[in-house]
Amino acid sequence: MSVENSRCWGDEDPLMADYHDNEWGRPEHDDRKLFEHLALDSFQAGLSWRTILNKRENFRKAFAGFDPKKVSKFDEADRERLLADASIVRNRQKIDATINNAQRLLEIQAEMGSFDKYIWAFTGHNTLRGDPVSDWRGLPSTSAESETMAADLKARGFRFVGSTICYAFMQAVGMVDDHRIGCFRFRER
Repeated sequence: MSVENSRCWGDEDPLMADYHDNEWGRPEHDDRKLFEHLALDSFQAGLSWRTILNKRENFRKAFAGFDPKKVSKFDEADRERLLADASIVRNRQKIDATINNAQRLLEIQAEMGSFDKYIWAFTGHNTLRGDPVSDWRGLPSTSAESETMAADLKARGFRFVGSTICYAFMQAVGMVDDHRIGCFRFRER
């Protein structure tokens, strides 16, 4: 079986294939990239990941490259600019949550030295291996770790960080490896 035919979600979309091959499930430790993933997973709520991924570059431009220091200073004029930007998802609650979450992330950095150190503690600083499944229906949408993460983030004032969003974030940044049986990335475990 060729690599193209052994991805978790196929190869019909080159952008999705590249994301699968080079990002999804690979451990990420850069605070800016972790913030980007958390924000994008929050924006994805109720939408497909393909929709968000196709708008990713627009999101990066609109949100100052997901630099948490810059995003934390966004004001009402920035909110209005974002709400008028048809190249991203224009949802006031998600925009406000992203600005708020940048501010909360900076608080964690000040307290713990990095967001990476804080967020990876939920998995003991290791990648958790999901149970091997061959069908997406066998994958969980939450875990004990994502429940704990969501509760702690909310207690710290984060918004749009429910357990399902946290689990998707954990998959995206390699805190959980849920590649399916038959996927070439599963065989790399």
